[in-house]
Amino acid sequence: MRLLFLGDIVGRSGRTAVCEALPKLISRHSLDFVIINGENSAGGFGITEAILNDLIDAGADCVTLGNHAFDQKDTLVYIDRHDRLIRPLNFPRGTPGKGATLLKAKNGADVLVINAMGRVFMTELDCPFRAIDNEITACSLKMGADVIFVDFHAEATSEKQALGLFLDGRVSGVVGTHTHTPTSDHRVLPSGTAYMSDAGMCGDYNSVLGMESDEPINRFLTKIPRGRYEPSSGQGTLSGFAVEIDDKTGLATHCAALRQGPHLEPAMRSFWRDAAQS
Repeated sequence: MRLLFLGDIVGRSGRTAVCEALPKLISRHSLDFVIINGENSAGGFGITEAILNDLIDAGADCVTLGNHAFDQKDTLVYIDRHDRLIRPLNFPRGTPGKGATLLKAKNGADVLVINAMGRVFMTELDCPFRAIDNEITACSLKMGADVIFVDFHAEATSEKQALGLFLDGRVSGVVGTHTHTPTSDHRVLPSGTAYMSDAGMCGDYNSVLGMESDEPINRFLTKIPRGRYEPSSGQGTLSGFAVEIDDKTGLATHCAALRQGPHLEPAMRSFWRDAAQS
């Protein structure tokens, strides 16, 4: 099975890049399942229902969120209507939406997607380790689901690495989001879980985390806000994480970073060919 995860979409630049490139990526690489983090897709803050539908129309099978999940207040209303949109699992009980969803891939596999949020340097929530552990105990790999993939929306690399090793061998993949900066530590962990500390963002990398640079620089220099953060409008680059998953075990056999666009050195040029030869 071939799974692609795309990192945080930031604003119109990221949306345009994803919607233009994703159908071609799906066709070219015969992708079975696509997950996208969409929590910054609406002007850099949250997601609207119209944007969600655009991403699904472009080929996304599931859209995950994070700490900006409800920045667009109408998300509180429409999120319960969509099985393909999930917010962090460890939000307080009673929060609209859900933190995990079981969906069918193009190859017929049942894919459990889990979204959770870290606690280090972020808003204090329920323990993500225990929340995910409870979820995969109830729907375990090759018993309740053919594939289990976790989007861990967290700041600290140490927390992400710890979760990866905590889940190693029990889920197909763990990828970090939130920092908007892709890491180069993608690998298959000892017991078969694909791991990457952060997938990066889909947006304009000639920016400060996807935002026009003037206001962030001003705040670092003066500590006095002069305006709002605005998404950078330059050409977007895709960043993501590609995983080859064994159909029998549900564990990863190979993984690679995806970088496609004008501002980052490309990666994953021959990933699927290399996976077939390995």
